[in-house]
Amino acid sequence: MAAIDMGLAGKRVLVTGASRGIGAAAARAFASTGAHLALHYNSDAGEAHGIVHTCLLRGDFTDTGAVRRVVEEAVTHLGGLDVLVNNAGHMLGRIPLDKMRGADIDAIFDLNARSVVTATQAALPALEASRGCIVNVTSISARAGGSTGSSLYSAAKAFVSTFTRAAALELAPKGIRVNAVSPGTIDTDFHRAYSTPEKLEATRLRIPLQRLGTGDDCAGAFLFLASARLAAYVTGQIVEVNGGQLMP
Repeated sequence: MAAIDMGLAGKRVLVTGASRGIGAAAARAFASTGAHLALHYNSDAGEAHGIVHTCLLRGDFTDTGAVRRVVEEAVTHLGGLDVLVNNAGHMLGRIPLDKMRGADIDAIFDLNARSVVTATQAALPALEASRGCIVNVTSISARAGGSTGSSLYSAAKAFVSTFTRAAALELAPKGIRVNAVSPGTIDTDFHRAYSTPEKLEATRLRIPLQRLGTGDDCAGAFLFLASARLAAYVTGQIVEVNGGQLMP
């Protein structure tokens, strides 16, 4: 059987939050197709170093100005944009409801929700010119609500899921597809930072495939959604990648 050409060679791709975990895995997958990449990171480029066909762009995505600058620099460096992957995000800590402050709400929503809106707005002229696409990253917690202390993060990701569908409707007449990948419990620094080994093991036992996911498990969903050859008729969809942990 002949190999499937996804048509991503030479495509201009910006991946935000690409220094580790899911973002780095997506970046490596795009690089393997011959895509040209701009990779965003916050403080340490980490795994984004050494990925071929890449420029690295630093920015704090709690800052709206930094989000716009990173997108604009990516478009300039790449000479346009075909794919925007809005992956940057973080829980920033487990915060119980009775300990929650206004500053916590601002920080978590600025990073996980507002940055997606801002990056999308900044990328629109380039994406409209290329009739490109957007792949957002939401979370299983957007549907399931997350565990104790993650209510703000879960709510921000629910915003991303709804924004994905709304943007897909609005941008379809411009030829721009908008979809999202929704990872389950992925064995990355993110979960190791906020969950004990015992909690992760209890979660693993509830997953039908009996293992936590990896960043590479998510990578194929990004390539599929970004490929106009494979997913030209797919927009407004949330692709769940969770080993059967959630079957909506």
